[in-house]
Amino acid sequence: MKLRLTQKHFDRPRPCSPGKSREELCDTVVPGVYVEVRAGCPDWASVYLRHRNGSNKTAHTKLGTTLDLTLKEARTKARQLKAAIALGADPQADARQRKAVPTWNAFFTESYLPHAKQAKRTWKNDADMHRLRLGPRFGATPINRITRQEVQQFHNELREDGLAPATADHHLKLLRHALNLAVDWGMLQVNPAAKVKQFNSENLVERYLSDEEFKRLMRVLRDHENRPMACIVLWLLATGARSGEAKAATWDDIARDQTVWTIRSEHSKSKKRRAVPLNDIARSVLQEIRASGCTSGHLFVGKRGPYKYLSKNWERICEEADLQGLRLHDLRHNYASMLVNSGHSLYEVQQALGHSDPKVTMRYSHLSKESLQGAANSAGDRIKAAMAE
Repeated sequence: MKLRLTQKHFDRPRPCSPGKSREELCDTVVPGVYVEVRAGCPDWASVYLRHRNGSNKTAHTKLGTTLDLTLKEARTKARQLKAAIALGADPQADARQRKAVPTWNAFFTESYLPHAKQAKRTWKNDADMHRLRLGPRFGATPINRITRQEVQQFHNELREDGLAPATADHHLKLLRHALNLAVDWGMLQVNPAAKVKQFNSENLVERYLSDEEFKRLMRVLRDHENRPMACIVLWLLATGARSGEAKAATWDDIARDQTVWTIRSEHSKSKKRRAVPLNDIARSVLQEIRASGCTSGHLFVGKRGPYKYLSKNWERICEEADLQGLRLHDLRHNYASMLVNSGHSLYEVQQALGHSDPKVTMRYSHLSKESLQGAANSAGDRIKAAMAE
């Protein structure tokens, strides 16, 4: 319906004609401007400009509503828009771009997760972090609308909610990695998480056992009623393996003479096959497992089958041994400490632990310095003894 629109049409939009759910009131002053009234919204209406797009097809660009625009403002905005269109502008380009950019939920489930399933052994951890925290926070937000400030705030809130610094950092690293892929795939211009700092970026916190603590742990493991759990703890301490590598170990991975354990590439963090020499303690663990009747399948099997989670059982062992703040992963650090303090080089430690980057092994350099100091002291003692004669 064409008519000369007045401010009254904005202040109190006329109702639709009987039997119609929507109706257009077209302005005769600025051709293309129209007010769309709907039967379901009697108190306000939408204001549009009808025009031709770059393909010479009719397009409709929303200028606003009668609640936030006056008639004068709508006509001014329409004239400016028509002038821009005449110069080649496409007012709907932004709208099309917004539709083309996926939300975090859509990006994660349709793009990132299929990729992660092929590239990462720990993709299930990523899925859990998305389900529990990242999805609820960023799920409905288009990835190009996620800001650095929002990422920083999310990272801080994880700590305020009681998560450990390393756990909070895992969420940040996942968000950063996923959005880096979005940049690589041309879905995003800039990664908003790129410059957000981690709480504990180098993760150099280690807990070493004193001689007395070590003895208490050995006494508990020797007599502990949960023998499979005691065996897996001894295995970790005797091999320096990661808990995930031990949980995945099978009898097929053990050499016939029980001198070498082969960690398959799909179970190794470095994604490389690794051969671990077995010492007497590790071989005694194998003998105990064989004596229990487990001679096939996974090495470490609890009452409900192969171990999936160790934290609760490990907490009980630490409580019995009166060990404070000792993580299961610290057994790996203590294995490295024993090697270094026995005079082995950092290169040997790197090979034993399966580090792909020697920089990671350098965290144990302070231990080698202590060993060197001991050697230097031995030389000093020899000199003193000679001088005293």
